[in-house]
Amino acid sequence: MTTIAATAATLRRQATDGLRGFYLLCKPRVTALIVFTAAIGALLARRGLPPLEVLLPALGGIALASGSAAAFNCLLERKIDIVMARTCLRPLPSGQVSAGQALVFASLIGLAGLAILYVFVNPLTMWLTLLAFLGYAVIYTAFLKNTTPMNIVIGGVAGAMPPILGWAAVTGHLAREPLVLFAIIFTWTPPHFWALALYRRDEYATAGLPMLPVTHGERFTRLHILLYTIILVATSLLPYALGMSGLLYLAVAVVLGAGFLYRAVGLYRHYSDALAQRTFVYSIVYLSLLFAALLLDHYLLPGAGALTV
Repeated sequence: MTTIAATAATLRRQATDGLRGFYLLCKPRVTALIVFTAAIGALLARRGLPPLEVLLPALGGIALASGSAAAFNCLLERKIDIVMARTCLRPLPSGQVSAGQALVFASLIGLAGLAILYVFVNPLTMWLTLLAFLGYAVIYTAFLKNTTPMNIVIGGVAGAMPPILGWAAVTGHLAREPLVLFAIIFTWTPPHFWALALYRRDEYATAGLPMLPVTHGERFTRLHILLYTIILVATSLLPYALGMSGLLYLAVAVVLGAGFLYRAVGLYRHYSDALAQRTFVYSIVYLSLLFAALLLDHYLLPGAGALTV
């Protein structure tokens, strides 16, 4: 009986580890941020709450497609991930999931996500999501990341798509408002990712990836972080300038932008890996709070910058 119990416990542990491996393939923290920004786009598309019969399948389909893109990214980069401390424990290099299993899993959840969007939301959202998927999983991962130090700038187009997807899911069309949200994420991506690349530069060099700190040096990267942060802060004021938001959002955007600029200037003048890491973490907090403020402004101050469907 002891042997049977031990065998059962081992099987349960293996099953749990396998499920956790598939879950981690989807890069849950990245997927959560994508779903969050897509939800903001959807919620801003109406003055009231969007119908749940549209919102829930939209976010579910986007989450599945995002998880699929992340899994394909892990699959294509599994040999690179082995030599980097940041990624060597991911499911594929650690052996939790095989390449064949990852391929089947990524294909199934990707097709499921697109099918949900097509059937329960609208074809426009499905096609835009497919475009974002191809941009990240194929164009960025398979081509840009290995060939140009501007990979994260060009590849940032795919990562900036979620608000457009959320908006399209609710309205069935595009407008200038989600394009403004797209611009904010697009300009946020370079300083966010280059801060990470700075304190992980040796790992990227070992992996042979042409990240900006590897190809152009630390100081050049720090300057570009500062320049892109200035562009980001200016872009973050567009919702107020275009009447999408009121003073609540403006105040939050100014305070958050000042915090980002303070860190970017500090990185440029007195670099340290610790400061680069703190800047990277702050950038995530920055984007989350900025979009949350936009949503609060939209619902708490209905007279300021009403959006229409």
